[in-house]
Amino acid sequence: MIIDREFIRYQRQIALSEIGEAGQAQLANLHVLMIGCGGLGSAASLYLAAAGVGRLVIVDDDEVDMSNLHRQVVYREQNVKSNKVEAMASQLLALNSMVKVRTINTRLEKAQLELEVMLAEIVLDCSDNMPTRQLINQVCLEQKTDLVSASATGWQGQFCVFDYQSGTEEQACYHCLYPFIELQQTRNCTTSGVVGPVVGILGNYQALAVIQKFATGKFHLETSKLHLFDGLKMDWKVMGIIKDQQCSVCSRNKGVPVSLTE
Repeated sequence: MIIDREFIRYQRQIALSEIGEAGQAQLANLHVLMIGCGGLGSAASLYLAAAGVGRLVIVDDDEVDMSNLHRQVVYREQNVKSNKVEAMASQLLALNSMVKVRTINTRLEKAQLELEVMLAEIVLDCSDNMPTRQLINQVCLEQKTDLVSASATGWQGQFCVFDYQSGTEEQACYHCLYPFIELQQTRNCTTSGVVGPVVGILGNYQALAVIQKFATGKFHLETSKLHLFDGLKMDWKVMGIIKDQQCSVCSRNKGVPVSLTE
């Protein structure tokens, strides 16, 4: 169970009937792997640390740039040119000293990613490129580890949860949604621009999915659905993801597995 200072700190969460002391204790024992420490990771990590998640492993090989600061709100001006993972870890520990944060300042190859996913109970994909997203999806599916994925550019964002721990063979995966490794036309924050709060909304959704799963014992949203956010209209749409029976990752008819190397 939780100790006195945890009860005082998290009493507003504990007061929720769906969470209680037992749910808060589950969060304290939770091990989250978060890949990507940009705008999505900034929002998600702050709320996960604030909520009392026990262990956060954060992965990124980039440095803080001045152009990041309008949306990557975990960083400060003095962090510019610093390693993102170290700067983020410092802020998270300043927010909540009871959280354990481990940093990985490199891009994970498949073997190391497999080890990190094996140690974690849930993975947040906060990355910014398709090859990484596809590899994360493949490894999470193979190891039956839940995956919470999001992305944002311009005024648009998308979010989806894949319950690989308890999912069935008929459940779609991320590769069913995007059956390619590389985008023909790269569209990202650098080339298309992005509104900061849009990224924050999607990152907060990722954190909320983690909290509801482990504090209440289950996802309360329907998984393997694509949630589309339009920041201009302040509107959400939800679409089903149809399982690809020829998917190279999740189908019994799969062919060559996904790889970062062509």
